[in-house]
Amino acid sequence: MNQRLLRVVRLAAFGLDLFTLNLLVLLFQLLLQRTQGGEVVGYIRFWMWLNIAWMLVSNLGNLYREKSLASFEQFCRRTMHCFFYWLCLVMVYLFFARQFELSRLYIFLVLSGQGMLLLLNRFIYLGVRQHFLRRQYLTRKVMIIGFNDTAKKLATYLEEEDHYAEVVGFCEEEENVRELTHYPILGPVSESIATSRAHGVEEIYSTIAPEQDLGIYQVMDEADQLCIRFRVIPDLSYVMNRAFHIDYLNDIPVLSTRKEPLDDGGNRIRKRIFDIAFSGMILLLVLPWLVPLIGLLIKVESKGPIFFKQPRSGKNNQTFQCIKFRSMRLNDDAHHKQASRNDSRLTRVGRFLRKTNLDEMPQFINVFRGEMSVVGPRPHMLKHTDDYSKLIQQFMIRHFVKPGVTGWAQVNGYRGETTRLGQMEGRVKHDLWYAENWSLWLDVRIVFLTVWTTVKGDKQAF
Repeated sequence: MNQRLLRVVRLAAFGLDLFTLNLLVLLFQLLLQRTQGGEVVGYIRFWMWLNIAWMLVSNLGNLYREKSLASFEQFCRRTMHCFFYWLCLVMVYLFFARQFELSRLYIFLVLSGQGMLLLLNRFIYLGVRQHFLRRQYLTRKVMIIGFNDTAKKLATYLEEEDHYAEVVGFCEEEENVRELTHYPILGPVSESIATSRAHGVEEIYSTIAPEQDLGIYQVMDEADQLCIRFRVIPDLSYVMNRAFHIDYLNDIPVLSTRKEPLDDGGNRIRKRIFDIAFSGMILLLVLPWLVPLIGLLIKVESKGPIFFKQPRSGKNNQTFQCIKFRSMRLNDDAHHKQASRNDSRLTRVGRFLRKTNLDEMPQFINVFRGEMSVVGPRPHMLKHTDDYSKLIQQFMIRHFVKPGVTGWAQVNGYRGETTRLGQMEGRVKHDLWYAENWSLWLDVRIVFLTVWTTVKGDKQAF
């Protein structure tokens, strides 16, 4: 694959989107200048925020990365997601900056026009991409050494998932090939380099380990001299029957049963900055007026404290005091019995708080103190942790990360009371997926989905 050309395509896609955005801003300012009654400074600030917000969401959403551009469908899907979050950031800016002097017609035309032009840009990109693929400017030719189960799987993966890879064939000894192949057998392993040069190969994947065939070492050296990328795929199926992730401790390979992005110190810092910023905003702008209001309603209806503190399982199974607005009358089962749909312990105010998720708002105090995160697996009562850890094999893995006010499981329908073991298994499955696929963009997405679910109503909320 022409890496320089691919970088040009990525920059062109990014530049085209920014160009259309700024073209719309300039065009509608010229057309509507007689209807604009605001100051020029306000429009300049709005214009700057439009650009900053798009650069932010497109970067966090990996919109212009190679994997996104490889599939037109995925590129369009990510564009739609980025456009939605971009609109949200623009609305947040307009709300908090109080840009009342801006023309509402101007704002509507710019935002809706960018959505339509993004769609047009994607079809322009599709046409350019198809042109380059037909000319084979973007494709890279790949050859596979060995013909075995691993090699056949690799060829299938490259064919289905890597749209820029063109598998030219296998290199294997004739006596080792006992079935028809989807790609041709190009020659023996000993002639791999000559074969790759004849077919213009840019990458070689070897499914034969150097320890199995010492000649692979020579092939590796010759490939380096010819600027052909050489990759070894070890076949570990005879000792392991599950997927592993490989990291390195200096030059020592380390196999782990799962990848954990939050093991990286930089990722933990980014997540913590997001937690502090988000929870700090809630503590400064929401809780100062929400606590007295809800506290008064709670006190009027029932005796007891405003807040309910419950020991729950946190990161590494460390216990912390989870803070919530009290939604029940004082009772002896609060730390042992889960709330149910028709629970007689719930107050009228409490039912409203739980249905709207307002009872969880004080947990942002836990987030600011570092005991919780904005997004993560929901913390459970100590009794539930003890019970389910004996019933679900991977249950405790969810405690490798901080618990969250909301989570991937919750926005996918796994919230509230768990009356069946299958419900908890589904929740754990989603929590583990989150821990293994974390990104800051995923946290932002889950926050927006949580707000959307709360607004439209959740049948699991009671």
